[in-house]
Amino acid sequence: MIRQALVVSIVATGVSFAQDGPFGAGLYQVLEKAGCRACHTADGVASPTRLHFPDPGAAPERVEAFGRSLVTLIDRAKPEASVLLTKPTNRLAHAGGERIKPGGADESALRDWIARLTKLSGVELDSALKYRQEEDAGKGKAAAPRIELRRLTHSQYNHIVRDLLGDQTSPANQFPPEDFVNGFRNQSQAQNLSPLLIEAYSAAAEKLARNAFRGGDTRGLIPCKPSAACRTRFVREFGLKTFRRPLEPAEQRRYESLMAREPDFVKAAQLVVEAMLQSTSFLFRLDESADARWRPYVAASRLSFAIWDSSPDAELYAAAARGDLNAPQGVDKAARRMLDHPKARESFQEFVSQWMRFDRILTASKDRRKFPQFTRETAVAMTEEARLFLGDLVWNDRNFMDLFTAPYGYANSDLAAIYGVPAPAKEFDRVTFPSGSERAGLLGQSLFLAITAKPEDSSPTARGLFVREQFLCQHVPEPPAGVNTNLPPVTENRPQTNRDRMSEHATNPSCATCHRLIDPIGFGLERFDAIGARREKFQLQFSTGQRRNAEMKTVNLEIDPDGYVAGIADSKFTSPSQLGAVLAKSVQCQECLVKQYFRYTMGRMEAPADRPVILKVLDEFRNSQFRFKELIVALMRSRGFSDSGEAVHVAGNHKAR
Repeated sequence: MIRQALVVSIVATGVSFAQDGPFGAGLYQVLEKAGCRACHTADGVASPTRLHFPDPGAAPERVEAFGRSLVTLIDRAKPEASVLLTKPTNRLAHAGGERIKPGGADESALRDWIARLTKLSGVELDSALKYRQEEDAGKGKAAAPRIELRRLTHSQYNHIVRDLLGDQTSPANQFPPEDFVNGFRNQSQAQNLSPLLIEAYSAAAEKLARNAFRGGDTRGLIPCKPSAACRTRFVREFGLKTFRRPLEPAEQRRYESLMAREPDFVKAAQLVVEAMLQSTSFLFRLDESADARWRPYVAASRLSFAIWDSSPDAELYAAAARGDLNAPQGVDKAARRMLDHPKARESFQEFVSQWMRFDRILTASKDRRKFPQFTRETAVAMTEEARLFLGDLVWNDRNFMDLFTAPYGYANSDLAAIYGVPAPAKEFDRVTFPSGSERAGLLGQSLFLAITAKPEDSSPTARGLFVREQFLCQHVPEPPAGVNTNLPPVTENRPQTNRDRMSEHATNPSCATCHRLIDPIGFGLERFDAIGARREKFQLQFSTGQRRNAEMKTVNLEIDPDGYVAGIADSKFTSPSQLGAVLAKSVQCQECLVKQYFRYTMGRMEAPADRPVILKVLDEFRNSQFRFKELIVALMRSRGFSDSGEAVHVAGNHKAR
């Protein structure tokens, strides 16, 4: 009955050829079994291709439409030459290797479907060709999730108590650490409240309230002379700043009653501050609201947390109250004003520190015998260079794609020694990389090269994976369970480079599919060691004896730096500068920059229904000659005035009170 209903549904849409059997019950199952979905999705390593699987659980008619859309991958005049046949069977070089064995039953199913697609014509063919256009437009997709409440991140907590109370102690640094999800610490799905975090909030609120009024009202928090009227005003004004919206009448009465319990006005105000700092209305921020009264304030919060990583200021609240944020023009004006404030630079640094995973280098260890230059201070210098480099591109309105191609960095004496350039006149001055260094942009700086390396040597796999995930926004599937990931040991009798040792990845079917997508990227960066210093030879050392003072024998091997990025045309390279040039002109990379900032500001991964917004922002970013501030403004405008979804999710399942 299910099959009959499905056929009826398909025929009703004008696809009469489905009478021979639906795609979903035939070839679709073959492709799923072959693991094609792992790469052929919107965020898979094969995302630039014309083959995108529908979402898991997609309606049967959408699956059938996907099957018909494969007509774009066949050669109607010569079916044997169809990409749909030659790629998965690896007759034509396929980055994913052989997924369907030639001559077997699965290939027969594939050939049968190709034969049926060659017969498509008229309305059926037009319908098939529209599928990808509809995919790009977000049609046929589930609504994008809309997050109603988001917990304050630790950095936001620190910034708010600084702006609200003048407290500079960064109390959230002592809270339980936040997890990285989707590449960031602020993703809503990981923002539940643990008992340890609740306890930390309580202790911090008590201490912050006490310190705010130590010695009297030294911070100017009380706006008037103590009286009943002042009590009302204090609760109303401090409540607006703390909850980022006007208080409800019941809330106003409750906090006024709390103040009335304490005859000393300052101590009473301290009680209110402590209580408000523990309310979920403070700890969680509205990101959407069905209540029309609060929407302008929600818009103000969205802007302030995205651009400042903190609460709105008085001017933004005033704009919200006037209704200025109810129109794209008002959001544009407010966003540009906010970008001129120093807090915008600090907020952008928080984005950079998470996107570039500063945490990895700050907790990294390197073999002291091989890399005595690497110290805690060197690690901090690597992050500072990246901050200055990226900050210069943004705040001086440079082309942000110079991120990959700029022939300079910002070095101190430690980094200059690694780069082989003279120490700058002052710390972190801009230094030009020598023409023969083959360095450019972030890929040529020590931060990237060091965080994608092991303690004792470079790691082609880690470097390739970082490029795929951070700069191309492509998800690489996890290795199959039970696969031995250990490489053969290096011995004095058989010295090998990383490329030679990793040849196992290319020959082992369990490893080859993914490693062919990531290892070749890392191979092209092998002239740089585990801290980012250039090397002409791959050096191995072997002890000549068992004694502690035994001499070391050094073996130097030739480095083959040939690399490429599977899935990007004309992407062969042999150095960071050449890889940077490939990425800078890559549409996938340009779109990924938009996606990364989208994920950070939205607190979630992009959904298929978000694609029109992302493409619109990308278009504005590109038209601005890749000015990152224009990307920010375009996304702020799009967030409040798009209709990408209706579903509501409350982060952490906590309701505001």
